[in-house]
Amino acid sequence: MKLKNILTGSLAGVLLLGSLSACTDLTETVYDQIMSTNYYNTKDDIIKATFRPFEHGFYSIGPRQVLQECCADQLGTWARDGWWYDNAKWQYLHYHTWAADNESIKSEWENCFTGIMQANSVIDDLQKLDPAKFNMSQAEMDNFIAQNKALRAWFYIRLLDAFRNVPLAVSLDQSKNSVGQVTPQELFNFIETELKTSIEALPAKNGNAGNGIAQGQWTKAGAAALLVRLYLNAEKWIGTSKYTECATYAQNILDGDYGFYELGKTWDEVFDWTNDRCNETIFAFPSSYGRSYWHYSGDTYWWAVPVNARFYFGAFKQGDFNTKYALQPSLDLNNNEYNFKLGKFVSKFKKYPKDYRLTMYRNLGNSTREGMFLYGYLPYTADDGTQKKVTSPVGGYEIYIRDQVGVFHELAPDQLPADRTSNMNTGDHNSGWHFVKYPIYSDEDAGKREADYNEIRLAEIYYSLAECKFKANDVDGAARLLNTVRKRNYPQDTWAEYLYKPEGAVTLTQDELYDEWGREFLAEGRRRADLIRWGLYCTEEWWDKKPDADSHWDIFPIPRDMMGADHTLEQNPGYN
Repeated sequence: MKLKNILTGSLAGVLLLGSLSACTDLTETVYDQIMSTNYYNTKDDIIKATFRPFEHGFYSIGPRQVLQECCADQLGTWARDGWWYDNAKWQYLHYHTWAADNESIKSEWENCFTGIMQANSVIDDLQKLDPAKFNMSQAEMDNFIAQNKALRAWFYIRLLDAFRNVPLAVSLDQSKNSVGQVTPQELFNFIETELKTSIEALPAKNGNAGNGIAQGQWTKAGAAALLVRLYLNAEKWIGTSKYTECATYAQNILDGDYGFYELGKTWDEVFDWTNDRCNETIFAFPSSYGRSYWHYSGDTYWWAVPVNARFYFGAFKQGDFNTKYALQPSLDLNNNEYNFKLGKFVSKFKKYPKDYRLTMYRNLGNSTREGMFLYGYLPYTADDGTQKKVTSPVGGYEIYIRDQVGVFHELAPDQLPADRTSNMNTGDHNSGWHFVKYPIYSDEDAGKREADYNEIRLAEIYYSLAECKFKANDVDGAARLLNTVRKRNYPQDTWAEYLYKPEGAVTLTQDELYDEWGREFLAEGRRRADLIRWGLYCTEEWWDKKPDADSHWDIFPIPRDMMGADHTLEQNPGYN
């Protein structure tokens, strides 16, 4: 991270430190850090402290991306000519065979609790300060406290989704925290109360020109959107449906009760380098090429393209790519579509073949682009003016990206390998379509790595409300909400054919609804949670993944290191 960690990396460590009893005077003289008692001298000091945990929150999206996508049906990290096997750790996630010592699971626990304890530190400090001494109003101070409460709730929502049964820490004062874990219901109630309270203290979005200088701060709509997430998943998380509450907050956001928001005019406006001016953005972490850009780093969108794609993008000075993520295949090695219903998202995008997102990704110059996918050959003009194609880092063959996983190497586009085995061990650098959701502009473009990371966007509110209506048997109401977003993905002359009834010809079924969630939010770090909510995660098949024997894989184990450090913790059911 770019900012110094001031707290331990896990709650377990904090609890252990807090439990040590003092036998002597352990007051320390601090030489290398500023203590909270003398840090807050100006309003600027308060602002800096308030938003320090947000940097960690931005950093932490990588581990979440791993768990949400590598365990689900859209993306895969398979072996490629000896790359990305990594002692089968990605296969453990894909096959749902992880154990309590899994590194990715431990990272999500540690990252969330680090952020929570950083937020607790700020909340503890600010609640002791007199705002008048800093030429501030009480409302300003309440906003700064609410910023960290909302961020803390965001971390706890992630923990509730991933682990269900976790400790509840609300302060650096251990006496105020739980001993051991609380129930999912207790955690749910805490998050709900915190967010409702925060809405009152947070500002509403001002104006209709995007978030501007307020980008990266929680607003009333941001906290309300977290409640939408909480309520949408409540049936799975606590066993009680909250679709009515979800619909109420979603409708309030759409009605403008918390400020002016509207969908971007094109599908990619909300992901582009000017997205701080996009009214679809509800909460985003700001990105800047010279500062923080964690979604343009490993374990996120930077590792979702071929290794040598820098030649295609004209991006030589921004760091190396790697081929970690690609879309799971729709086709087997006989060119037949697989017959399971989940996954196969190239095929599901192609259901609507004029989808603008299906256009081959290409930089158009002057920080503009078109399309979302990389497939086929990736041509470029070399420095000497010759026409070339991007090659594999292993063997140097020209890659031809296919909607299949196999060992193709130098085979022509119309040829298939003799070995028709397709699984997590049999890929190469031709295997699987790649995606570019946030633009990867050339070194010469002003917009390189300037796109802010959109954590919550208005389309999520439309889709959440649509799901509530669908589950209440208002299929037409759900269809109209989805169509409002989907219209921008297709030419108007296709709408009669592509939109859902009653505005178009397509029937909105349950299968179509969760497919549509997958199309709109491809690779946005939520697919696992969506499948769990629909009861599909453990029961259905997708590419090289059979249904699970039982449903305990819906949640992850408490990391073994945490269990060893804090003996009040109890392991989640199904793990040992």
